[in-house]
Amino acid sequence: MRAVTSIGPTLDYAAMPKLIRTLLLLLPGLMTALPAHAAAGPIDLTNSTVGGIALTIFVLAYLLVMGEERLNLRKSKPVLVAAGIIWALIGWVYVAEGMPGPTEHAFRETLLEFAELMLFLLVAMTYINAMEERNVFDALRAWMLRRGFRYRSLFWLTGTLAFLISPIADNLTTALLMCAVVTKVGEGDNRFINLACINIVVGANAGGAFSPFGDITTLMVWQAGMVKFYEFFALLLPAIVNFLVPAVVMSLFVRNEAPSAVSEDVEMKRGARRIVLLFLLTVASAVAGHTLLHLPPVLGMMTGLGYLQFFGYYLRQTPDKKLIRARLRAERKGDREALQRLGSVVPFDVFNRVARAEWDTLLFFYGVVMCVGGLGYMGYLGVMSTALFTELGATYANILLGLISAVVDNIPVMFAVLTMQPDMSHGHWLLITLTAGVGGSLLSIGSAAGVALMGQARGQYTFMGHLRWSPIILLGYIASVAVHLTLNADSFQVFGP
Repeated sequence: MRAVTSIGPTLDYAAMPKLIRTLLLLLPGLMTALPAHAAAGPIDLTNSTVGGIALTIFVLAYLLVMGEERLNLRKSKPVLVAAGIIWALIGWVYVAEGMPGPTEHAFRETLLEFAELMLFLLVAMTYINAMEERNVFDALRAWMLRRGFRYRSLFWLTGTLAFLISPIADNLTTALLMCAVVTKVGEGDNRFINLACINIVVGANAGGAFSPFGDITTLMVWQAGMVKFYEFFALLLPAIVNFLVPAVVMSLFVRNEAPSAVSEDVEMKRGARRIVLLFLLTVASAVAGHTLLHLPPVLGMMTGLGYLQFFGYYLRQTPDKKLIRARLRAERKGDREALQRLGSVVPFDVFNRVARAEWDTLLFFYGVVMCVGGLGYMGYLGVMSTALFTELGATYANILLGLISAVVDNIPVMFAVLTMQPDMSHGHWLLITLTAGVGGSLLSIGSAAGVALMGQARGQYTFMGHLRWSPIILLGYIASVAVHLTLNADSFQVFGP
């Protein structure tokens, strides 16, 4: 690379404010997961004014993201604007240097990788929304309520189900479902709700760490080809340890009493079980296409969206006459509870489910990917890669990045690592997958599951309530890393520490 000389004066980093210099050191913790198409360009901008401006804009945007709850500002807005400014600055420099071609190519390559991941996530979100509309999750919640579990049994049941369901349904959806159960059963017992929610967050994040479908970060690692589908299961035992260590300690502080009787009657709508099966078939299509045919997983997912569309067509063409008759009987009797339980007879519409996807999350994902891609093209990720993975070593760097993900979203963390593509063994790629996945459990703001539960159980599950148990969760984090380093020691033999 050659350094730019004609665009602005050279920056003196020693003269920069301490906050900015500190954030520069933590930059790898401010990024997410894609292959290295956003590699450094032919012009080194790391010591230029333009580069400094771009870096400052990204830091400011991410500070706004971190203050989302307090500012009531959706997290996608600042990173979308920051991405546009960063790439505009890059384009300006390269046009001035008479080199517009490389910038356009780099932007398109980064955008293509984002598009694949976005379509993958969009299909997964659509299926989850479809199952929610068919009352699949409500029926599961109602079953647990009818069983009359004691507080301690409910603590273990919701945490275990969060661990088991999140590898398929993602950690955010799973955490919200389990939280709905504990807030309803433990109404008025804030101490139990806080402990149960912490357990759910830890369980959901740990469960999502050993599956490509459990978290956006694991999906990115899989799509980037760093870890094969079946290789994620090497993290199963470390993930179990990560969940069990804090769960065992916290369960000792849960009263073994029976809560007040709570019951709920929910019926799944027609086609609910078949949609679950179609989702599993979609996952199988994505895995088979990627493993056997070496095609991007998004192909199988988009094909699976076609499965759901055909099934939606079938539901529209064959009205549920039984449901219509039941609603008519309830209307004649004036039974409002029965009408609510039976739900709507409006035909199933796939595009309504697509519209209900988490668009703020998808747009935030775009903004972060393009911001980090732009900073990488300027050369910053190469500098950070040297500082972390060369000087600290891959093992300590990956453990540190996991801790950073408790403060900064793990999506930017993983994107930075995948963009830098440091020379690491297979065991180290599994390590960063584990630490980025479970590190967010250390704080309530460290993962999407924790942030969502603070909103759902407002005043009952709080930042400080979670923070009091962070040392115990940290023990689980350390134990899971130790188990991985011991259990999968053979996979670390290619490169250094």
